[in-house]
Amino acid sequence: MAKTLEEIIEELRDFSTSELCDGVGAGKYQTMDYHIQERVTYKKIVGPAFTVKTPIGISGLVPEGILKIKKGEIMVIAGKGYCNGSYWGDHRSICAAMKGAEGVVIDGAFRDLQGCRAAGFPIFARGVTPGSAGKESLGELNIPVICGGVRVCPGDIIVGDSNGVLVLKPEEAEEVMERARRKIEAEKYTIQKMRETGEILPRVIMGNGREKKEEK
Repeated sequence: MAKTLEEIIEELRDFSTSELCDGVGAGKYQTMDYHIQERVTYKKIVGPAFTVKTPIGISGLVPEGILKIKKGEIMVIAGKGYCNGSYWGDHRSICAAMKGAEGVVIDGAFRDLQGCRAAGFPIFARGVTPGSAGKESLGELNIPVICGGVRVCPGDIIVGDSNGVLVLKPEEAEEVMERARRKIEAEKYTIQKMRETGEILPRVIMGNGREKKEEK
């Protein structure tokens, strides 16, 4: 019986982005630029993408996106790396939390750090700045965008944690998790062997004794 998207999302919460990258495979995973980091709360976020494409330095479409975002979705703001003004602030955090959104990922900056921390809404962004961005209502909602160097389509699954932000297609998630589980089991097996033998094994080995090529 096929799993629902909600069930898949809940399963994904058990994996770190690093483990999921292992499940995708070296060189095949889609992770956003490393400058886009966990900035407010240490909560892992997992959910479908709700995208906002906006001209550089213009954030006026974001409030409309907040009104349209659904519970559990993650707003992905393709801000083109602009950090001299903010695409987000504490009031938007409060509104998005009231809508039941899962979090926001910003290819750019936000402001009102203390207020955002008090709101407790998860923010992943390039940085913090005190100034605001332009307020013109320009851009498009829920179309494919490039955020942090990665193509994100509406409905793609976003996973964000202290390691970074990963983008997965819903149809690949179960296979990725299965491969991630195998890698996790291989790591456990390797640690068990080291404890039993005292031998240091810097490379993860499979349960059948074959050395795994990938180094951690």
